[in-house]
Amino acid sequence: MTPPTPPEIVETLIAVGVKKSKLPRQQMLWRGIYSGLLLGIATTLAITVTVESGMPFLGAFAFPVGFVIIMLLGTELVTGNFAVLPMAFFKGEIKQEAVLNNWKWVILGNLLGCLIYATLFSMYITKLGHVESSAVISKVIAVAEGKTLAYQKLGFGGLIVLFIKATICNWMVSMGVVMAFVTRSIGGKILAIWMPIFTFFALGLEHCVVNMFVIPAGMMLGADVSPFQWLFWNQIPAILGNVIGAMYLTGWFLQKMHGVAKQPVAAPAN
Repeated sequence: MTPPTPPEIVETLIAVGVKKSKLPRQQMLWRGIYSGLLLGIATTLAITVTVESGMPFLGAFAFPVGFVIIMLLGTELVTGNFAVLPMAFFKGEIKQEAVLNNWKWVILGNLLGCLIYATLFSMYITKLGHVESSAVISKVIAVAEGKTLAYQKLGFGGLIVLFIKATICNWMVSMGVVMAFVTRSIGGKILAIWMPIFTFFALGLEHCVVNMFVIPAGMMLGADVSPFQWLFWNQIPAILGNVIGAMYLTGWFLQKMHGVAKQPVAAPAN
């Protein structure tokens, strides 16, 4: 079977962006929740494998399981949408309002899914409060504090480092979305998706949806992190960096290399 060419892949991604922009609000929310649940369990899998094996490489190798399921089931993960909806906007197929509307509801869904799974995880890993410490609990707490307090110690420079790591992260994550369309076989899709997702996790980069799970989970388990520190010293800068990485390093570049851009749809006059 002849694989699609890069221009065909770009056109497919634009069509995906258009389709996502037309989803009913309830579908954006439910699919977003499901993606949050899946990334939460994939993150705990990666952490558990890392702790039990003593090899972070193996944890990173395990993590893409969640992303593969998300792509094959067609749920909504906002970090991928940060690429495909702007591609449709750059081509002139959808309006800016449709892009922002999708991001808003999918972020909410992803957050709810992550918080639900974080609650379930904290309940089972502590055996409903009967276990206060374990290797996995200590690792989750360390990750949560490392993703917030470590940046806070660096001050403004910490925000810059976080933003850069988030930008590079979602370049790779959104490339995972792109790679899902380089082949029509299920096995080929799994392998193609696996590569960039493994890369971002192995490098310890900042993924806003993963952080929606692991930081609140750490807080539930006793991490010395406040809600403000979570939001200011990670979540908000991570979202902004993820937007830039996906929108420009993936969407804009692919559009320039393999697409024919039209003028964006003009916003309605006030």
